[in-house]
Amino acid sequence: MWRKAAGAALLALAVGYFYHTNPELPEQVIQYLSLPHPSTQSDPTLEQVISTAWETLITAPASQWGRVAVGVNACVDVVVSGIGLLQALAVDPGLGRDHEVLHSKEDLKEAFIHYMERGSAAERFFTDKEVFQRIARAAAEYPGAQLYVGGNAALIGQKLATYPQLMVLLCGPVGPKLHEMLDEQIVVPPESLQETDEYHLILEYKAGEQWGATRAPQANRFIFSHDVSNGEMRALEMFVASLDEFQPDLVVLSGLHMMEGQGRQMWEQRLKEAVAAISDVRNAVPVHLELASMTDKDYMNSIMQEVMPIVTSIGLNEQELLFLSQAGTGPHAELASWGGIPDVGRVSDILLWVLEQHGRSDPESEADLTRIHFHTLAYHVLATVDGHWANQVAAVAAGARVASIQACGLQSIDASKVVLRAPLEFHSSHGEPREKLSLNPTEPVTVWHRGNVTFHLAPVLVCKQPLRTVGLGDAISAEGLVYSEIRPQLPFL
Repeated sequence: MWRKAAGAALLALAVGYFYHTNPELPEQVIQYLSLPHPSTQSDPTLEQVISTAWETLITAPASQWGRVAVGVNACVDVVVSGIGLLQALAVDPGLGRDHEVLHSKEDLKEAFIHYMERGSAAERFFTDKEVFQRIARAAAEYPGAQLYVGGNAALIGQKLATYPQLMVLLCGPVGPKLHEMLDEQIVVPPESLQETDEYHLILEYKAGEQWGATRAPQANRFIFSHDVSNGEMRALEMFVASLDEFQPDLVVLSGLHMMEGQGRQMWEQRLKEAVAAISDVRNAVPVHLELASMTDKDYMNSIMQEVMPIVTSIGLNEQELLFLSQAGTGPHAELASWGGIPDVGRVSDILLWVLEQHGRSDPESEADLTRIHFHTLAYHVLATVDGHWANQVAAVAAGARVASIQACGLQSIDASKVVLRAPLEFHSSHGEPREKLSLNPTEPVTVWHRGNVTFHLAPVLVCKQPLRTVGLGDAISAEGLVYSEIRPQLPFL
């Protein structure tokens, strides 16, 4: 009995102190803490309240996809401890430095440290085939190394294939090992099959892990490869050609980032060909574009100018969103990095700018882009142009839920293994005019409007000890698409 009384007293003191120092504590949180509780031992935590609320919020859309075509990057991921592999390669710790392209083990070490000390994900192309193969062999032989389905398209396809009502077509370079690991529900055209697999090395690190003077603020990974098939998007034309026979309701495209390491002349030519290919599809079916880590501002700007206006939806994380703004001199482009959990107001500003500049927020615009699914560790935001999408509250919540479940390697959320890191209060914009908003744990999707764009924010229950971070963004985007419904009045329906 005295333990419960002491616990209640401590809770009252903590809340009193917090309220004294922060009198604008969100009203919903105060209401939650003020609810009558039969016993302290059974009091639900904020994490429990949110996970329970999700079960009510996440409902299937009235109209669901039946056939989804996904392309074009696919590979085998070799997942290994980043620090462990670099030590096995006899590389010493040192200072971090970013490299757009990797030419040596020294470049690899510097780029890995650069992103590890920020807790950020990144992906780079390794130019030297022989050195890459030696590193790949060392990675495959490293104790605890694991092989997984890799590549954004293949990972999105795998997630979609968990829904039995969906038929999934995957186009990309599929070698024998990858084919063996793919879900049997996924259809792979014979033209996609090749004799050898493309391997990507995934160097993971845990929150708090240290190497020399570098300490990781959160768990993440660094990806690199010498992958020419995906790098040149060789499967793109075959992917588009296969759509006539497959007749999908939705097309998901990824892999544009892989071309960055091939040099300007090659990516300029292939990007023109990709735009032509997507243009053949856009009038018949909605297209979702999944972005990934890039460093070349000219290349990102070309994607923004040429590709984004002809797709219907995009998915991206906080690094990609900020880099997109930097490449296009958009809002908050002066920021070098987010410096922690991205400010919701700044994120909202950039999302609105993208939809205004390259989307259909203006009804007179000829652009197709009407939806952006943004994800970062602590929260997700779905921004949609009004009148084009439905069920987005469920979609953003579903994406947040799958991030928690997959990171912890569970089938459902265990509230004791996750923690709420989203801000309890935030603003609709970094500048004025702006609306003050707060998180309601019992209805954990916050909605606001800016012009004819609606924003939906869902907190993520962050896994305390994530088992695997690779593919989380792909799972989030896939889940968000499954629960999304496109409005029937759009011209291609």
